Parts: sequence; structure tokens; C-alpha cells
Amino acid sequence: MKIDPKSPADLSAQIAKAIRDAIMSGDLLVDERLPSEAELADQFNVSRPTVREALKRLGAQSLIRTQRGATGGAFVNRLRFEDAYGQQITTSTLLLSMNDVSFAVACEARYALERACAPLAAARRSADHLATMRAEAHRQSQPGLTDEAFCASDVAFHRALVDAAGNPVISYQLAGAVEAMQPLMNMITFTARSRERIVQLHSRIADGLENHDAEAVDITLAELASYTNELAQAVIDARAAARDAQ
Repeated sequence: MKIDPKSPADLSAQIAKAIRDAIMSGDLLVDERLPSEAELADQFNVSRPTVREALKRLGAQSLIRTQRGATGGAFVNRLRFEDAYGQQITTSTLLLSMNDVSFAVACEARYALERACAPLAAARRSADHLATMRAEAHRQSQPGLTDEAFCASDVAFHRALVDAAGNPVISYQLAGAVEAMQPLMNMITFTARSRERIVQLHSRIADGLENHDAEAVDITLAELASYTNELAQAVIDARAAARDAQ
């Protein structure tokens, strides 16, 4: 593991990257103990506080864990897909908010990904997945539910659909689509949507999964995508009309 002292990049960031690269390449294995802070400081020719900062960066990414005691130190962690969900969601949210991504493009991406997992979900869904989806659809039908709670329930429903595919890689990849894109879509469409229609579509999706009918799930998701785009266009048109009337 090496760094470039002449590089303008922060030394602790370089050290963190060098260790991360060693983990990814397999040079450092899961549960392997890293050299001590003093040993790393000598290896990279930096101060111990610089090494400590690098280790903090790696810990924040769940790539290493620290243990106290005589047999303690920093160890390579086994990163789980669930541990990486938050970072995936944050990155997706930032990408959508910082770049000029149209609603139609985001909607197309989200539903294309979700429809791709429908056959697996129809084949593998469990009773727990169905129960979650039924419970969220029922919750969404309650008249006193706030917009924020409806949005949270909407996310939970589609999270269950994705997780029903029984594939942790798919669940990880779609974490950003469902939990980043969907709330942003709801922020735009909540004033125009019919909760009753969304509940009907959600109930049909749950029915399709219960019957192992992937085609029915796919057709309903396509309808939901079309309806979501219609809502967005209605909101955009109404805002344009209001500006013109001023």
C-alpha cells in the first residue's frame, strides 16, 4: 500500500483509499487485523493522527471495525448490503437534486428497474412481503393520513415489492430508486394524485404477487408509471398557467 506525498489530495484520504483498495483486491481479508497505528504511520511516513483520521474514514464506511483490549485493533469488516443502503440512497438523492434530471427520466428509470424485478418477486414473495404490502395499502386508504405518512407508506410498499425478489443485489441497487426517487416524485405529485387510485393499483400489484402472476404485476406497474407521469404533467401545466395569469 502506497500514497503520493506530493499529491494535493489529503494524506488521510489517500491512506484510506490505499487500505480500501487493498480490501477490494483481496490483499486484506475479512476479519484480518490491520497493522497498528504506529506501524501504519511508519509505513506511510505520516503522523499517527493522520492515520487515525484515515481509519475514521474507513470506519464511517463500515469497511473496518475497532476492538479494544489486548487482542484489539482495527479489523476488516464484512460489509453487508443492508449496511450500504443508506449511502446508496444518499448518493441517489444528491445526484437527482444536483443535476438536471427531468421527472420523466427519473420516473422511467425507477419503474424500469422495479418492473425488472417483478418476475422474481412473483415467484419468490413470502407471506411476510404480502402482509406488509396489504398493510401499507390499507394504511394508505385511511382518510386522516398525512401526506408525509402516505409517502412513507408508499415507499414501504414498494420496498416490500423489491425485497420480495429475494435478491440482495437487486434490493441494494433499487434502494436509491425506491427510497430516493420516490419521495422526490411524491413531492411533485402529491397535490394532484388520487389516493384511491393509487391504493387500487397497489392492491392489484399485491394480488398479482399473491397469484404468482408476474405479467399482471408488470402491467399494473406500467399503469402506475403512466399515472405518475400524468400527475407530474398536470402539476407542471397548472404551475405554468398560474405564472401566466400573474
